[in-house]
Amino acid sequence: MRAMLFERPGMPLRLVELPLPQPGRGELLIEVEACGVCRTDLHLIDGELPHPLLPVIPGHEIVGRVAACGADVTGMPSGLRVGVPWLGWTCGTCGFCRSERENLCDAARFTGYQINGGYAEYTVADARYCFPLPGDDDAAGDAAQLAPLLCAGLIGYRALRMAGESRRIGIYGFGAAAHIVAQVLKFQGREFHAYTRPGDLASQAFARGLGAAWAGGTDQAAPALADAALIFAPAGALVPLALRRLEKGGTVICAGIHMSEIPAFPYDILWGERSIRSVANLTRRDGLEFLDLAPRIPLRTEVHRFALADANEALQQLRRGAFQGAAVLAMKDK
Repeated sequence: MRAMLFERPGMPLRLVELPLPQPGRGELLIEVEACGVCRTDLHLIDGELPHPLLPVIPGHEIVGRVAACGADVTGMPSGLRVGVPWLGWTCGTCGFCRSERENLCDAARFTGYQINGGYAEYTVADARYCFPLPGDDDAAGDAAQLAPLLCAGLIGYRALRMAGESRRIGIYGFGAAAHIVAQVLKFQGREFHAYTRPGDLASQAFARGLGAAWAGGTDQAAPALADAALIFAPAGALVPLALRRLEKGGTVICAGIHMSEIPAFPYDILWGERSIRSVANLTRRDGLEFLDLAPRIPLRTEVHRFALADANEALQQLRRGAFQGAAVLAMKDK
């Protein structure tokens, strides 16, 4: 099979031919149809994530078909379309796993980071962390459209759950995750404000087109305070800024796996029972709930397709902010 291999930080991915992997006990062999390109992949390639498996095949927004099952796998017939997310394996026995907080498992391993991922024609995944998806005969069944739901969508959904019943949400960084959670907010009848890089008029227009009540740069202030803030941009300086634009009792939710250093800030902007939380991975409950909700909205992702061999170009375009929405490697594209 062909795959894009990450060998060490700072180096581009390399297109290689590898033997077809074989599923072990409890695992699925999946023929990959599409794999999203996530900002977390940039953090991996830039050496910002500790203890990666090297070399590794990146990619954790995987849509594919079951090609073979390992021992002890039931209910996953050949040809079934499944999605594979970032959280790829947990121990199943620790206190976190036993209390449905497997996202906090200390022994957890992650797809495209410590487990080979979806920048390949085939991959192997733990069946416990494979979610059934609509087939291509379904109106929502385009593999490339589904891929961003497996991370951008899931992390956005978990972050939104942490916002509780907040009626006005500030969103910082309007990329792949934000453009999905914006559709959820509109469906739920909640108001949202979109903050982008100063001067990024294209992203601001994109946000308004998805229902933002206000959109502007982070150097501007929305006309009303938010009840909660979701920070998708990996910039720690946004935390005190979001606190200053937050109602008393509100929460700032940091939704990325990596963020630059948060600067010191005065206690008075935290006072008033404001709080700061982080999102760590996802649970299987998140996945099942969100993927059940998605077709009822229905969610539509803005995707930019790249061939597998063009993964480096997709990553560089993501780094530059060259498109709205999400980048996806489509395996049948040439």
